[in-house]
Amino acid sequence: MAHPQEIAAVIEEKFPRKLAMEWDNPGWQIYFEKEVHKVLLALDITAATVDFALNEKVDLIITHHPLFFKPLKSLTFERKETLPLLKLLEKQISVYAIHTNLDVAFGGINDYLAELLELQEVKPLGEEIFEKLYKLSVFVPESHWETVREAMGAAGAGFIGNYSHCTFNTRGIGTFLPLEGTNPYIGAVGKLERVEEVKIETIVPERLLAKVVKAMLKVHPYEEVAYDIYPLENKNYLGGMGRIGLTGKKSFKEFLALVAEKLGIENLRYGGDLNSVPKKVAVVTGAGGSYWPKAKFAGADIFLSGDIKYHEAVSMIEAGLNFIDAGHWETERIFTELLLPLLRKIEGLSIVVEMGEPVFKFFKSSRG
Repeated sequence: MAHPQEIAAVIEEKFPRKLAMEWDNPGWQIYFEKEVHKVLLALDITAATVDFALNEKVDLIITHHPLFFKPLKSLTFERKETLPLLKLLEKQISVYAIHTNLDVAFGGINDYLAELLELQEVKPLGEEIFEKLYKLSVFVPESHWETVREAMGAAGAGFIGNYSHCTFNTRGIGTFLPLEGTNPYIGAVGKLERVEEVKIETIVPERLLAKVVKAMLKVHPYEEVAYDIYPLENKNYLGGMGRIGLTGKKSFKEFLALVAEKLGIENLRYGGDLNSVPKKVAVVTGAGGSYWPKAKFAGADIFLSGDIKYHEAVSMIEAGLNFIDAGHWETERIFTELLLPLLRKIEGLSIVVEMGEPVFKFFKSSRG
């Protein structure tokens, strides 16, 4: 059991909403202030999804695609497409969407797809996104410095690349004179005190600064804590749309087979030379066909996405760029594999997954 805002905070710490595209609408779609016992992960909110949620008695649906993109003009039982929404409201089921912020984020769905496809030296395909960094330093009595340092690290301070809990610690003498009305942890009112202290310095990203300071103050023994916060010129990398990486020495045909295997796809649409041996592959999950010029400019030999349009395909072939249309549903259903480890850290939360089936089917005629 968990509060809905606790669940949202766990997700947004890793995949901040501010990373979403301007046109997107991630976050709470429907919100009820009640405890969550059971969560459903689903790609879309469809009639079948809602019926499944009702049958499973879930309190919250976390979906990749937002429920609302355009304003509703009416909400009536006469309109079949609004019936699922009315059911959600009647049963007080909250809905939370994590969309392009999951696409863009470092460690998000595009990174995960690149990892599945065994790409090496992976970089963002689109414009990189950064956030501000701060240096936080705090003075702690030697008896408590490890406790304070650990609390700051657990709250998200000290990340440098793939290293966590990075700090620098300096020992010295701290002085203070407790005045009337104070209740000092060490020393006595009216007497100058000299204390063996440790100065802890660490780096904190902007989105976690308030959380880290709160965690530090909670375990610090002093009545008045001496700490400093400095804005830094260096930035923290958050991600970018799409990824591009090296393929190894696979032919285009061999890479197609790898995609089909890793994503569980029987039929792949593609274009290009099967015998070519590509060096770089660019991937954009979902409907990313418009990113193909960026892929070409970045030196990609293969562009992989879903929902590739005919004229985009023609342009890619003319430009000498192999392409793979792996499907919108097929490239995005893997989002559950990123959220499950996060949600499983929340005690007492039951989780079910329902991805449904691909919207597009393939009919095989009797003709050879």
